Amino acid sequence: MIVTTTEYIQGYEVETLDIVFGNTVRAKHVGKDVMAGLKSIVGGELHGYSEMLADARAEAMSRMVDDAKRLDADAVVNVRFTTSQTMAGAAELLAYGTAVKLGKIIR
Repeated sequence: MIVTTTEYIQGYEVETLDIVFGNTVRAKHVGKDVMAGLKSIVGGELHGYSEMLADARAEAMSRMVDDAKRLDADAVVNVRFTTSQTMAGAAELLAYGTAVKLGKIIR
């Protein structure tokens, strides 16, 4: 499955199928919160949160690709990510894009 942030895949005709989504909601871990609070005093990267967001991004993207496979897509174009707070201490990471079928190569 080709996944790209561009609107098209160079050299191919594309047939738009539908918008596809993948999301995950993650809550803060108490241990990570304590360490983040301490780290905020001296500054620097919050590694625990960085890892949590990287895992969430990978999971959301995987779910988006699964949604595209359900449509028998060859690729997902114009991929974007967004986050939102769902409740105190929890956030959603959403991946979305346009599922497409690849056509003949344009010369």
